[in-house]
Amino acid sequence: MFHGEIEGSGFEIIEPAFAQCFVGHARLERLWTGCRWAEGPAWFGGGRYLIWSDLPNDRLMRYDDTDGSVSVFRSPSGYANGNTVDREGRLISCEHQNRRITRTEHDGSVTVLADRHAGKRLNSPNDVVVKSDGSIWFTDPDYGIIADYEGTRAEREQDGCHVYRIDPLSGAVSQVATDFDHPNGLAFSRDERFLFVADSGFTEGADRPRHIRRIALTQDGKALGESTVFAHCPAGFFDGFRVDEQDRIWASSAEGVQVYDRGGTLIGRVRVPEMVANLSFGGARRNRLFICGTTSLYAIYLKING
Repeated sequence: MFHGEIEGSGFEIIEPAFAQCFVGHARLERLWTGCRWAEGPAWFGGGRYLIWSDLPNDRLMRYDDTDGSVSVFRSPSGYANGNTVDREGRLISCEHQNRRITRTEHDGSVTVLADRHAGKRLNSPNDVVVKSDGSIWFTDPDYGIIADYEGTRAEREQDGCHVYRIDPLSGAVSQVATDFDHPNGLAFSRDERFLFVADSGFTEGADRPRHIRRIALTQDGKALGESTVFAHCPAGFFDGFRVDEQDRIWASSAEGVQVYDRGGTLIGRVRVPEMVANLSFGGARRNRLFICGTTSLYAIYLKING
């Protein structure tokens, strides 16, 4: 079995199992460039388009998969960072500057889902995921309030950087994890028995975390229990990531996308010429990986599905 990088493709095999994930002649494509810090891609299958954030430029961008065109979806965006799609096909966004989670309705209006916990303003919600029961889980580090680049410098009102859940019926906001340094990207396992959360505290100090933790959900699926470190980042820090059909994790890093099997073994990489912040599976069959590099939107076709 071949080990090493497939020349020109962007795929690097570390363990033989990674060869099952891609077609050898597939190539990494740069779809668009012009961002300052590309983030938060979210795929809308019904319309065949991708929404992503150009965070420091305070705008949401839209890539149309039917003709390859790119346009500004919303500006200003509240310095939006992470985005996802809910069970009804609506855009859910983390807004750094406004320190809130919002939902864009089908008519284009914006509904605020969460901006406070225990009467105090959130820090700067970073990434978000929707569970099958409709609950919304998000991370709340302070990246949007510690400087004016990704938001607006402001005092922190919460006692730390935590992970939260929004109840689908009552809208109540509850803390589900309070032992993170800087919680960042997050995703559920396919059976939703585990929540994976990246801790990117490394950005604030070399001795701080740069790993993904795997946390068991309680039996009712509304809270978190036992936690273990799933993987340490080999280059830079983990930001956003996604889970595929076989529970492999595709995670952003300073050298591209790191790919881990369900046991936490690094099996391969997708090399990208810029630091990667986030990614999303999309395309008509969810076999296309959209990648937000620092200034650009990239994509590559895979042999597997998200």
